[in-house]
Amino acid sequence: MTTLAANALSTTRRVSYSAADYGAALLRVALGAMFLAHGLLKVFVFTLPGTAGFFASVGFPGFLAYIVAPAEVLAGAALLVGFRTRLVAALTVPILIGAASVHFGNGWVFSAPKGGWEYPVYLIVAAIAQSLLGGGAYAIDNSRSSAE
Repeated sequence: MTTLAANALSTTRRVSYSAADYGAALLRVALGAMFLAHGLLKVFVFTLPGTAGFFASVGFPGFLAYIVAPAEVLAGAALLVGFRTRLVAALTVPILIGAASVHFGNGWVFSAPKGGWEYPVYLIVAAIAQSLLGGGAYAIDNSRSSAE
């Protein structure tokens, strides 16, 4: 074995994750996939002008669609890979509060006409939990903190 290979093996460290780390990672990936899907839905299915029209129809300024959709796509991507997980999850809470506010008058269950508020409020709780837990296993955050 060459000296270079021996040095590489000796500096490689094994990371041991707990069940809580895997749980945080599972939550992170689920939230990331949800944000990415909803952001892309606004861009490619409803279109940004269509989303702006919907926002205006429920009392939000239409221009917010041009902020919310890219924010959801970027937040989703960041959460999927675990980049700045705590910050990104916390920054999604106002978006989720806005989404929940649209559904408050429709009752609890999301299967109610026009959708109830249970799902958006659940996502608020999940995003807050993620911001408290951090990225968990296999997050870029972990490699960034070990490099410092």
